[in-house]
Amino acid sequence: MKKWTRWILTVLLAAVLVGCGRENQEQEERTYPREAVELIAPAGPGGGYDLTVRAMAQCLQETGLVSVPLPVTNKPGGGGRVCLEYMHEKRGSSDMLVVYSPPLCLINLNGSTELNYRENTTPIAKLAVDYGCFAVRADSPYQTLNQVMDQLKADPGSVKVGGTSSEYSMDHVQFLKIAHAAGVEALQEIPYEGFENGGVLAQLMGERVDVMSAGISDVLGLVESGDIRVLAVTSPNHLEGEALSQIPTCRELGIDADFSNWRGIFGPEDMPEEAVEYWGETLCKMAGTKEWAAACDRYGWTVDYQGRDDFCKFLDEVNEEYAQLLDEIW
Repeated sequence: MKKWTRWILTVLLAAVLVGCGRENQEQEERTYPREAVELIAPAGPGGGYDLTVRAMAQCLQETGLVSVPLPVTNKPGGGGRVCLEYMHEKRGSSDMLVVYSPPLCLINLNGSTELNYRENTTPIAKLAVDYGCFAVRADSPYQTLNQVMDQLKADPGSVKVGGTSSEYSMDHVQFLKIAHAAGVEALQEIPYEGFENGGVLAQLMGERVDVMSAGISDVLGLVESGDIRVLAVTSPNHLEGEALSQIPTCRELGIDADFSNWRGIFGPEDMPEEAVEYWGETLCKMAGTKEWAAACDRYGWTVDYQGRDDFCKFLDEVNEEYAQLLDEIW
């Protein structure tokens, strides 16, 4: 009888262990991510890309939406081309995400690379919009953006413009779009230099650049400290916040144009569908948290979430818009 009882217990225990093994195996098979996921900013520290991925990482971990490490890597160069080439090398990977904005489209349209968002990335979601701005030193002779445009009309080569992106990428193009709308001709003669490693503020303060074209989040701290003056923002309406709400829009100054700097998250091309679905669901949840709303408020961003399908449609639309814009200003 004891042998029979012992045999029954052994069989039951084996069945339980097998069941647990299957359950653990199934859980392991469907669990993602299992290891660290690298978050990449395609520019130097301190800029809009860098702030976005770091704010996203902090929000995901503070809210408990993601438990694996989310290390941030900066890969500047070529207006985002270097990072795009890195993504191409890592195609099929599930352990990396990249933040991009208009330069992802512009570097293909301006001939900097043959890689493009349609074939060489996996769009996941749009998270926010950061509008552009044009800033000068506190002691600059330019008191308004109109004065800058008048000087450019008189002598296009007399105002040096600096930005955080490369030539004919976002910061350059946003300035050219506003200058074109203001009636400035000979746009190709306007000196522009990009400082992708985050050195444009030093160039502005060192008087080697007259006007800085950037995202408003890039300069928010110096606006509040009074070290620089923002002449205008590229948003259609006033931005929120004590300091930002005082800055005029380009349209208020009689320049009939605006420019939005959307920020979206992308995976490499051929990213496994499991990872695509996971990040789509997770970022959708994150976009609705008070932590993400607070981060956007802190940096002057506007929450503007779009899921994968809507984001892909949006990308096609803005890519066509940028192509037409480049045709006009070249």
